[in-house]
Amino acid sequence: MIASSSTRAAALLLRRAAAAPRPPVASAAPVAVSSSSPVPSSSSSSSSSVPRRPFHAAPPSRAKLNVEGLASKVDLSGRNVLVRVDLNVPLSKEDDVTVTDDTRLRAVVPTTKFLLEKGANVVLCSHFGRPKGQVIETGKNGRLTPVVEPLKALLGTDVRKVDDCVGAEVEAAARSLKGGEVLLLENTRFRAGETKNDPELAAGLGKLAEYFVMDAFGTAHRAHSSTAGVTEHVKLSAAGYLLDKELKYLKGAVDEPSRPLCAVVGGAKVSTKLPVIESLIEKCDSILLGGGMIFTFYRAMGYDVGKSMVEEEYIELAGKLMKQAEEKGVKLILPPDVVLADKFAEDANTAIAKSSEISGEWMGIDVGPETFKLFSQEISQCNTIVFNGPMGVFEMTPIATGTYAEQRC
Repeated sequence: MIASSSTRAAALLLRRAAAAPRPPVASAAPVAVSSSSPVPSSSSSSSSSVPRRPFHAAPPSRAKLNVEGLASKVDLSGRNVLVRVDLNVPLSKEDDVTVTDDTRLRAVVPTTKFLLEKGANVVLCSHFGRPKGQVIETGKNGRLTPVVEPLKALLGTDVRKVDDCVGAEVEAAARSLKGGEVLLLENTRFRAGETKNDPELAAGLGKLAEYFVMDAFGTAHRAHSSTAGVTEHVKLSAAGYLLDKELKYLKGAVDEPSRPLCAVVGGAKVSTKLPVIESLIEKCDSILLGGGMIFTFYRAMGYDVGKSMVEEEYIELAGKLMKQAEEKGVKLILPPDVVLADKFAEDANTAIAKSSEISGEWMGIDVGPETFKLFSQEISQCNTIVFNGPMGVFEMTPIATGTYAEQRC
């Protein structure tokens, strides 16, 4: 049974009924971290060299308030509610303005409509691409203007947009809302402080509303000004319908799984997956790693990775995670082979190589066919599978094999 169908950063949960006895779990020695793997000792350097982690986690004891709970606690009529959503939709390559997939826009509707029905003003905020602190007029890293008309149609109401996410003009626009209105802020990542959880930016966002609702599951693990810092500047914070649903699915699958429990974790950066992997090591029987982050793990094992993406400052932490998994008796399995490309483009020349034989100008972009076989075998032994993140560059159709193959397992 598929428990969640969210893509990329969202979790796909799959439970398999244990109708028949399972065969013995096959050995994954060629790629599982073992005592013979060249994992750096945790005492090899002082803790002062460990980088500050760009993520946050709520204390386990803190009660989770959802949007309905918020409405039951306070009268939202005429009040401003800042809602962090994910409007990071794909645009047509032909004109850079036409939304080609409105899945993420439709995900915004339930929470927004609920708040509007309660008489609240909804102030929507989101990032769009990776403009890195620069104002870009159009395209996948540009302004949020392309989503305005589709949002109007989906919500059945007017959506007013401003050209910044903080500042005097934005504050004036927020104050002018009369009740049951929608205001869309500009791309939060036009502000360089957004991804650094800048306190001043967080305070500026907090001036726009009395309450905050987080409904961007794919960015909930990041400590940014619009996801974490802003919560210090509002009266109450709550989870929207999308986030609340995903948390409930995850809790059921991970806290009370039908074992064996396997997690398939992908994604580009180790830095954003550290808390996920650390938590799963405490709960899973096996963890299969994919995506761009595997090359940081390979470096921790002493492998050459060519031009593949590596977060140098997290190599030591990657080694510590492998050591931690080994000590817990959890199989942390890395791909035995990868798909390589000579450039980051759909028309790139590609090749397949063993993970220990990457070199030169080649970069890893997906898991290889042997990995798919190995991962499929491991998954077939398990009753509960948690899937989080892509196995490769899934945005480029010709080289998205690994991500979609793993979802079909």
